Amino acid sequence: MNTKTTFFRRLTGHLTSYVAALCLLIPGTRLLADAFTLPEQLIGVTQGFLEFTVEDYLASSQTQGRYEIQVNTLDPRLRMPLCDRQLDANLESPAQPLGRVTVKVRCNGSSPWTVFVPAQVRLFRNVVTVVRPLKRESIVGEQDVSLRERDVGALNQGFLSDLEQAIGLKVIRPTVMDQVLTPQHLEQAEVVRKGDQVVITARSGTLSVRMPGEALSKGGLSEQIRVRNLNSKRVVKARVTGPGQVEVSM
Repeated sequence: MNTKTTFFRRLTGHLTSYVAALCLLIPGTRLLADAFTLPEQLIGVTQGFLEFTVEDYLASSQTQGRYEIQVNTLDPRLRMPLCDRQLDANLESPAQPLGRVTVKVRCNGSSPWTVFVPAQVRLFRNVVTVVRPLKRESIVGEQDVSLRERDVGALNQGFLSDLEQAIGLKVIRPTVMDQVLTPQHLEQAEVVRKGDQVVITARSGTLSVRMPGEALSKGGLSEQIRVRNLNSKRVVKARVTGPGQVEVSM
């Protein structure tokens, strides 16, 4: 018997005992409890399933963060036949247990039925945000960003989890204070611009040769750009190694 099956058997057993005890205290409810699976049971099974699933997701993906689960209230008039087997729960959507999720709770007993229970899973992590407005074309500095906690399930455009992922890059659209930076906001800052005079270094093992060149396209650090060798007039592709410096392999 696997851990998940044992977990749900215990959970269903506890919920059934709880409802039975409640019925002893409230006259006239024993028949109802014996005949139906109540909305409270469905919510409890969904809550337990999501806690198990989120913990497993965080462990398997080695993700750090804290989470909150809120199961939507079900119609109190909902009455499903009492299941003679343990209830089964599966994540219906989405693939990862983050954001708005739907859990399929199913009875596979003699009178089978299925109920879809909506819920919200919030996963809070530290992400890169700007501490002041940044203009387009700005270069992100250490003083411009900080790590702040956000619900990453709501960040549909992605996020950055390390300040080094943003520092030194260029902002391609303006930002407002406390805005979350996404990969779509940033690109490599131009180290070499089109038309710049550059030094081309050709390397082969320990041998290196330098020659003058002209950049025919712009590029950031480690990017490949087209340059013209001013001695031979040949156009080659070279890797940007610093301001005014490019390198080719011989």
